[in-house]
Amino acid sequence: MKKIVRPILALLLLLSACQPRAISVTILNGEQVLSLSTAKTVPAELLAEVNITLGAHDRLLYLGSSTPLDTALPDARSYTLTVRRAVALTVVAPDGQQTIQTSALTVGQALAEAGYTLHAADRLDPPAETPITGPLAVTYQPGREIVVTVDGTQVRVRSAAATVGQALAEAGIPLVGLDTAVPPETAPLPEDGQIRVVRVVESVALTQKTIPFITRTELSADLEIDQQALLQGGEPGLAIARLRTRSEEGVQVSQQSESESVVRPQQDRIMGIGTKIVIRTTTVDGVTIEYYRALRMLSTSYSPCQSATPDGSCSYSTASGLPVQRGTVAMVYSWYLAFGFDRLYIPGYGYATVGDNGRGPPDNHYWVDLAWTDAEYQPMMGWTTVYFLTPVPQNLVYVLP
Repeated sequence: MKKIVRPILALLLLLSACQPRAISVTILNGEQVLSLSTAKTVPAELLAEVNITLGAHDRLLYLGSSTPLDTALPDARSYTLTVRRAVALTVVAPDGQQTIQTSALTVGQALAEAGYTLHAADRLDPPAETPITGPLAVTYQPGREIVVTVDGTQVRVRSAAATVGQALAEAGIPLVGLDTAVPPETAPLPEDGQIRVVRVVESVALTQKTIPFITRTELSADLEIDQQALLQGGEPGLAIARLRTRSEEGVQVSQQSESESVVRPQQDRIMGIGTKIVIRTTTVDGVTIEYYRALRMLSTSYSPCQSATPDGSCSYSTASGLPVQRGTVAMVYSWYLAFGFDRLYIPGYGYATVGDNGRGPPDNHYWVDLAWTDAEYQPMMGWTTVYFLTPVPQNLVYVLP
């Protein structure tokens, strides 16, 4: 009996070993979670068991990756499969817009599967690694080949930058300092793909410049009238001048003088002109006079007919209306305005009043013309001292015109 039982048990074990093993399968279909126990391992057969149909652009994921529907899954005790449905992906590119259906995991994968050749320099918004979780719009700007001429060489780069400056920065050729680009860095990429970088260097040279001082006059109450003295010595100043030189590609293109910086201002030379009035008394020609000013002046003489007009006629009038006779004197016009009707005493001539004006010698304002009648005319020519008599005029002219 025992001999019969043993062969039967062995047969049962053999039959049991030959039976297909049941595998636990979980299928995620959107919000559906479907489970089944089966010996099948081909994805298409598993989907058929739960009545799931995939669209033309749908895909089935196993362990996060797309898996073929007609190839058996690798041996495992359980499988978790995910049905990924296609969504609309709108691609906006320079040559137009198109909408594709995709079940790709990322933007980059979707575009690659749609036939786009992506380069590192291409611009995608959103980026290529962005997960696709629903309908999405993508802006695609493919890069262009750009030739950059810089430092005497040509560099070929690929860029989808919006401006020349951005393209140069991405290529590792940024504009530094005063460098410029052709086209300008704010311009869009040129149609011919040619960009030229112009290296610009500016240098500044400093030079010293002497600032000359000027001489000016000031009234001084410490000096007697008509006296002059140095109140302050003049000193030249010092300025630093800046000369800016601009070179492009090693060639000087401009040179410009900039504003000067004064490092030491000049000190003006100041001459003092006296305003101090000193009344003095003296005796001239036996006459005692009191005066406040005495000037050395060149004297000449004139009379109505001795100083005839160009047409030969005699002139008996003066600028002030005083008669042309002894006691009336003329001076240059500016002195006549300053001293008109002032009383004078002139040695050898006597008391006089400034009542007329004339031309006088060239470049000499220190001139007095002594009037005579024709009958009394005396030629008095030479330098003499003219005394300005008291009282001192209220509107005294301190600076001789």
